[in-house]
Amino acid sequence: MRLVIAKCSVDYVGRLAAHLPLATRVLMLKADGSLLIHSDGGSYKPLNWMSPPCTMQVQEPSPERAEEGVTELWKVTHAKTGDQLEVSIYEIQHDSAHELGQDPGLQKIAVESELQKLMAEQIDVLGPGHTLVRREYMTAIGPIDILARDANGGAVAVEIKRRGEIDGVEQLTRYLELMNRDPALRPVQGVFAAQEIKPQARTLAEDRGIRCVILDYDEMRGLDDGSRLF
Repeated sequence: MRLVIAKCSVDYVGRLAAHLPLATRVLMLKADGSLLIHSDGGSYKPLNWMSPPCTMQVQEPSPERAEEGVTELWKVTHAKTGDQLEVSIYEIQHDSAHELGQDPGLQKIAVESELQKLMAEQIDVLGPGHTLVRREYMTAIGPIDILARDANGGAVAVEIKRRGEIDGVEQLTRYLELMNRDPALRPVQGVFAAQEIKPQARTLAEDRGIRCVILDYDEMRGLDDGSRLF
């Protein structure tokens, strides 16, 4: 990756036209040929960009542009659409190249086993008075993630997902049908817990008398500083 901090203006010509007036910006040229233009703000989103496949040419400015202070013209052209991003360079303040190597990709750390462990340690997320019986309570068709007791001693079966969808509700329903045959457990209340629950899954769960609980992974890990708006 090549990183350039330069005083520049940018013009996009293609299906739409856009102009960035003269300012100091970060230009990122990636190994895949793409160019991204960033300012010191706006979070992750670039001001403008050209996605691959594309080609880049560095040209000398015309005499008129040179008189304006332009030292180089970068013309990045998309190979399929012909759209063009033209960067007029007035001054380069930094220019460096870095070999990043193969990226392993995003690894999602909030896996279901970690959520299960945290919920077992913080069983009160289900409500005051709840106590843990055990994790991975075995049924005839597989283990339910958590078996707990509520404040009145009633059995509570919890199925945990990162993303709660209809198939998770169906899975919990099958567990509940089996567990409610056990006179030592019935009646068993079902809880569907996830970081995010799809509206259709919530509707199905509530229609079957299953309670839905949203899990805040950062808060459960003690990383929530309370500064979020919602």
